[in-house]
Order: sequence, then structure tokens, then C-alpha cells
Amino acid sequence: MILELKDDKLNEILEKGGVTVLDFYAPWCGPCKTYSPILDAFQADNEDITVVKANVDLNSETASKYGIRSIPTTVLFKDGRMVTKVPGVVQKDKLEEFVSNLR
Repeated sequence: MILELKDDKLNEILEKGGVTVLDFYAPWCGPCKTYSPILDAFQADNEDITVVKANVDLNSETASKYGIRSIPTTVLFKDGRMVTKVPGVVQKDKLEEFVSNLR
């Protein structure tokens, strides 16, 4: 299940450790709408990974903290530390490749 992020909850999510995939998006963003089913499929196949979505319009503090300049942007974390930031729509196989290196 993909979680919807609120600015004040990110640290709580990251403290759990493991791999976290954070998608910055906006409901009005066309590419973000394309990316959403890819993330859903990724989450369904990778239940051990936490997938979180952050609406940039509602989470400007978090978006600013991670230097989000375009959406969608995916940020990958390992044990609470940012590992990489990938702008644009990421295909499922490429996303799986990114996280396989973090497991």
C-alpha cells in the first residue's frame, strides 16, 4: 500500500529503516499520472519496500529539503539516508534495478 506523505511524518517513516521510495508529484501533473500505475505495480511486487507519495503542493517543506525542481521526482532512501534522486517517470524495471542495489 502506497502511503500519502505529510511534511511532519517523513522522519517517522524513514526511522523504520530499510528501503523507502519517495515520489514527489502533483495531481495536476500529466507525467505524474502516468507514473502512478507504475508505482502501484512496483509496490505490489515489492511489499518489503516502503513506497510513499508526496504532493508538492501540500508538502513544500519536504520538497524544498530535497531540492525538488521538477515532478515527478523519485527519491530513494536506505535506512533513512538519501541515496539517489531520479527526475521524471521511471519505468518499473529501472526502479527495481535501483532498489535491488540497496537491499
